[in-house]
Amino acid sequence: AIAEHSFSQNKIPQTLEGKILQDADRLDALGAIGIARVFATSGSLNRPFYNIDDPFCNKRNPDDDIWAVDHFFNKLLKLEFTMNTKSGKIEAKKRTKVLKVFLKQLKSEI
Repeated sequence: AIAEHSFSQNKIPQTLEGKILQDADRLDALGAIGIARVFATSGSLNRPFYNIDDPFCNKRNPDDDIWAVDHFFNKLLKLEFTMNTKSGKIEAKKRTKVLKVFLKQLKSEI
């Protein structure tokens, strides 16, 4: 189960346990905890918060190796569509809404 749940390697779990583990791992990246993880990780890597000229990647490709907010567009907002289980899909939808509300509020503040 552990070996078959990688996001970056595009692995598709074959067992129910693998599907549940992959969903759980992806859910950890979403919602309020996911937002906290993005900025904790980006801060520890000294990555700037956002691209001042195009914070929401409207005219450029997201680059989350450089900008913290780009991680939402590069990965997090896509996770909802990669869930394996019904309950994972339901929870991912809720947590993705939290990300979208955060981004909307951020947009109104900058």
